[in-house]
Parts: sequence; C-alpha cells; structure tokens
Amino acid sequence: MATLPHDKLDALEMRFQYVEAALSGGASADEYVKLSKEHSDLAPIVGPIGEYKKAVKDLADARALAKSGDPEMREMAELEIESLEDQIEELIGRIQVLLLPKDAADEKNIILEIRGGTGGDEAALFAGDLLRMYERYAAIRGWKLTIMEDSPGEAGGFKEVIANMSGKGVYARMKYESGVHRVQRVPETEASGRIHTSAATVAVLPEVEDIDIDIRAEDIRIDTMRASGAGGQHVNTTDSAVRITHLPTGIVVTSAQKSQHQNRAIAMQVLRARLFDAQEAERNSARAEARKGQVGSGDRSERIRTYNFPQGRVTDHRINLTLYKLDKVMVGEALDELIDALITEDQAEQLAAMEAQG
Repeated sequence: MATLPHDKLDALEMRFQYVEAALSGGASADEYVKLSKEHSDLAPIVGPIGEYKKAVKDLADARALAKSGDPEMREMAELEIESLEDQIEELIGRIQVLLLPKDAADEKNIILEIRGGTGGDEAALFAGDLLRMYERYAAIRGWKLTIMEDSPGEAGGFKEVIANMSGKGVYARMKYESGVHRVQRVPETEASGRIHTSAATVAVLPEVEDIDIDIRAEDIRIDTMRASGAGGQHVNTTDSAVRITHLPTGIVVTSAQKSQHQNRAIAMQVLRARLFDAQEAERNSARAEARKGQVGSGDRSERIRTYNFPQGRVTDHRINLTLYKLDKVMVGEALDELIDALITEDQAEQLAAMEAQG
C-alpha cells in the first residue's frame, strides 16, 4: 500500500483550522478575500485527509478486535478490516492526486485561437465546427465565450478565429485542446463521395494581466489601417483596424472591430497572452523536453485528435482513446469524457514521475 507524507497532511489540517478561525475572527476586508480563497483551496483536500485519518484509526481498532478470543467478533472484525483497507487505498490515491503541484495558470481565463490548416475550404469549415463545439461546451459548463477577432473562410467557417473564454477553471480543462485536430469526412462539394482529410490548429493561451507580463512602449509599433476582408460582420470602411508589432520578438497581432479603442485593447490582450506563452515555453524548455509527447504537453504541432465522420468516431492519439460518439462530441456533450481521461492520464504520469524521484 502506498504511503502519504503525514507531516504535510498535519500541516495542511493545522493551516485550515487557522484560516477558519481567522475568517470568523473579524479579518479586514482585504485579508478576508485572501483567506476565503485559501479556505476554498484547502477544503477539498482537508476533507479526504480527515476521512483517511479516521479510517486508519478504525483499522487499528478492527485489527485489535480481530485478536479477540470471540470467533463471532473476530469474523466481524476481519470483514471490517478488508473494507477499511480498500477505503484507505482509495483515499490515498485521491489525496496523492490532490497533493500534486497545481499549474499556476489553471484558474485563468483563456485566449482560444483556431486556425484552418491543410485542406483549404474544408479546413476552414472544420475550424468553424470546432468553434461551435467549444461554444456549446462552454455553455454546458457555465462558461462564457466571446469572439474577439475572426477571418471568415470563402466557403464558410473560419480561416482564423480568436475568442476569449472565461469561467471557473477554464485553462485547467481547455489546455488539453492545444494541438492539431484532424478531420476525415466527405465534403458537401465532393460528387464522388471521396473522403477528404483536413486539419485545424487549436492554441489555448492563459489570459494574462499587465502584472503578469511587462510590455514596454518602446518595444511595440502600433499601426492603424483600413479593415478589409470577405464582407464579414466585423469588416468596416474606416481606418479603425489596429496592428501591433512586438519588435523584439516579431509577434504581430491585428484586430478589426468597429472601435479603434476596442481594437487596441483586444490586440494588447492577445499580444500579452502570446508573449506570456512564449516566455513560459522558454522557461520550461527542459521540462517540456522531458514531457515531449506526453499528455498536456501543449505542443501545437502535435496531431492530438482525429474526427472521423464516416465511422462516427473520435480518437485522441495521446492516450489511444476512441469514442464512437462523434455527434455528441461535436455538440460539446461528450467532450468531458475525452478531457477527463486526459486529466487522469496526466495525473498518473505526474505520480509515476514523483515516485521515480523517490
């Protein structure tokens, strides 16, 4: 049976008791907000710790009872021992997962970027399908998705679309969607019924604030220009479109909404997210190399999933999971089945790595 760091469990329980006492002891408004956040972070792990400690005590009592001279009492105790050992093993697994280091960005909102890849018009249509899937998934989870910028495809869908997704724990789940999504289906324009393969790339970037990343005024060039495009809803004829170039990295962001002020704010928001993403990738390059090809690596050149319409199946290549629920995945209903499996696999890999380190 695996073991737990009991000193850490005791420290977490003591901290939780302190926070509860402080909350009921007339904390200042600022302190109350911080303590409430800490309380909500600690509560999900302190509960299982209490259950675990009680089960360990009950197991010790049952084992003592099993040494009793009464055969009936001994039989009852042995049944309880078996049940408690199973309960303790399950609680150890839960607590180990809860003790895993949290990704600092997990609670952040995201910038979601979807781009049609290989496949021309069909890729743009698929990018549109992915956006609708995420819109419905966001609605199911009570999140909000807002389109920030789009470039419509000539036959429908999007060459590129950028959206903001906000809500509780958005990045924690959506980070597993970064990568190349491949579709296999018969296009409506295909008279011979031949299956085409095309792809779209999804990038999930945690939304960052000014305090997360500093952008110096001298490092950016802001150009205004006349919006142009295929007559989409965001296209207008004024010089309101904004293009921001980050000179040190060469990252270019454009926004062509109706208000130049709004465009500047949107472009800066996307630029901050992209710069933060690039900095994190560089900072974690050694860790990323070690995790290359693993679940949640976020490598956007990696083919992560195939949507096969003729067979009605979705396959996630990172964990070799196939669901014959394509229709439910595409309306967001079964997407949690894929994401939950990815989270479980990621946690298992982290636990295995921790055990290997001793």
